[in-house]
This record gives sequence, structure tokens and C-alpha cells, in this order.
Amino acid sequence: MQETTRVGIMGCGNIAPTYLKAPRLFPSLQIVACADLIPERSRARAAEYGVSRACTPEELLSADDLDVILNLTVPIAHAEVSRQALLHGKHAYSEKPAAVNLQDGQELLNLAAQRGLRFGGAPDTFLGAGMQTCRALIDSGAIGAPVAATAFMLSHGPEAWHPDPYFFFQPGAGPLFDMAPYYLTALVNLLGPVARTTGFARAGFSQRTVGSGPKAGEVIPVNTPTHVTSCLEFSSGPTATLVMSFDVWHSEAPRIEIYGSEGSLSLPDPNTFGGPVRIRAAADKEWRDVPVTRPFTTDSRGIGVAEMGFAIRAGRPQRASGDLTVHVLEVMQAALTAAESASVIRIQSQPARPAALPEGQTEDILR
Repeated sequence: MQETTRVGIMGCGNIAPTYLKAPRLFPSLQIVACADLIPERSRARAAEYGVSRACTPEELLSADDLDVILNLTVPIAHAEVSRQALLHGKHAYSEKPAAVNLQDGQELLNLAAQRGLRFGGAPDTFLGAGMQTCRALIDSGAIGAPVAATAFMLSHGPEAWHPDPYFFFQPGAGPLFDMAPYYLTALVNLLGPVARTTGFARAGFSQRTVGSGPKAGEVIPVNTPTHVTSCLEFSSGPTATLVMSFDVWHSEAPRIEIYGSEGSLSLPDPNTFGGPVRIRAAADKEWRDVPVTRPFTTDSRGIGVAEMGFAIRAGRPQRASGDLTVHVLEVMQAALTAAESASVIRIQSQPARPAALPEGQTEDILR
């Protein structure tokens, strides 16, 4: 049986180097080729990371030596690139979000099912050491039955450091579509799917100024909400408050906390793979650190693609699945719709919680 997952990368921009390093951690991954609309960019990435072939997007889609197209294009292109991958007989794995509207996400799930292919997507940080440690604590009853949660991502946006931040402030991005996938995926992994949501949204600033790189000084119009407050009800019972913002200069709010009937759990940044993880039981006088003993504590993006490959070969469900990433997309779209209409939106998709990873210290746990 084939033991490697042959990957072609579509899109060689800012996030690509992280994935191009993935085979160092996950030997089952083989980056065969990469492509970009800017040929010089794909050639440079191929040369830097030892990829044997840089090609055009059309050549990548038509290649007969690839199993998975890893879609690292800009969010507005995610749905179409994944669709083309599936139409060309390749499994598709997309950076977040899966699409910028729910209809496209659902169509990708349907197309993959019709063609007997897999569709999955980022974030895969919930498979890292920190979040899997938290999953084990929740599942073992360390804080009793989960009652509620809070999740905050409060910043002033990426325009100060990103070389081309225009898309962050357009529909399909903003703090909700850009950052909430990390937080929502972590919460669904711990608590199960979301049943209902409501909330509020606004743009605190009408324009942004690029702060670095060749486009420094350019003014960006803001065309999407940049501060979103959502209330979530999970099908398993708990409720959560989710706040995603590009309008906050400074904050001391926690990243994620889970409140249980017997204590509280403080989670690490869901955009990372390690700790710290802290717990405080009902009678404890202070918080205490929980050892993070699971593997993949450093930046391990690509773990979702590697696990997808093992799942395909074993004929079992994958963890960073299309069902999960499209559920998160539905929750995010519903949050904006609820804010616009002052309503409560029921979430139709109800995926199962991804299976927890078994204990171990190597890539073998993904089998």
C-alpha cells in the first residue's frame, strides 16, 4: 500500500513556507509540485524548499502524480480552487475559511461525495499538543460537565505587519473569517457542534493604512465588520461568548476558557500548537499548570493534511474534515446574518466531534 501522500501546493504566498516545511515533521507527506499565478513566486518557493517542480495552476490540476491539492490561495479563491481540484480527481485540503459563503462550502461537500473524494481544511491546530491535552481533560471529567465558555481574539489587525493586507478588510475576511476558525474549531472539538447563534457586528474604523513593506502608506477601505460579538449555544448544552476584533489596541482578556460544574480550564492560543494549559478546580486557591505531554507542541501546520492521507488509506473519517470546516463556515456566516437582522440563527449542520488523537509521540498516532 502507498505510504505517502503526494501533495501539490496551489498558492505560494505568505503561508506557503509553513506548509512547505511540513514533511520535516510528517514524513508521510511528499510535496511534489507547487504553483502560483505569479510564476516567479512558485519557482522561488520550489528552489528554497527543494520542491522538484514549479508549474502553472493548470499544470498542477492536471498532474497525474498528485493525491491532494493543498489550497493556499486567498480566501475569495478558496472555493473555486478546491472545486477545480475535485473536478480534476484530486482530494482537496483548503486553508481557512473553506469558502466565503455557505452555499459554496456545501457544494464542495456534495461534489466530493459525488466523486468519492475527500475535502478537508484548516485549521488543524486543534490536533496539536495543547488542544489535545485540553480534549483529554474535558473527556476525563477534570472540570466536570462543561457549562459555558469564553473566546476572545482582540487585536488591532494585520495592517501594521502584513505585506499585502487589503483582503483582510474585505467581505470574506475581517477578524471573524480570518481568526474565528481557530477558536470555533477548538470549541467544536471540545464541546461538539453549535446549535444557535446571535450577536452584533460593526466596523470601528472606515479605513486602514498599510504599515510596512512595499505598499506602506497605502490606504485600505474597510468593507467588512471588524468587531464581532457572538453568543453561541452548543447542541450539548453549554453556551459561549465569542468576540473577534481588529479594533482593539490592547487587551488582557483570555484566549479561551471553559467553565465546568467542577472547575475551570484555561486554554492556549488556538492559533498555536503548544501550551500553556491551566486548570483550577472548584476548591483550588489558584490556577495550576497541566503538563502538555502530547506530541506536536511547535508549529505543526500540515498535521491535518498528513492525518487526511492516513484516513484516506484506511478508509475512515478524517479529523480536519470538510464537515467540520463547513460547519465553522456556517456558524460564522450565521453570526453576521444574526447581527444584520437582529435575530437568532439555527445552525443546520451538526458534525460529530472529531475523534481525539491517541497517545504517542510520533506521526504514527495519525494512523
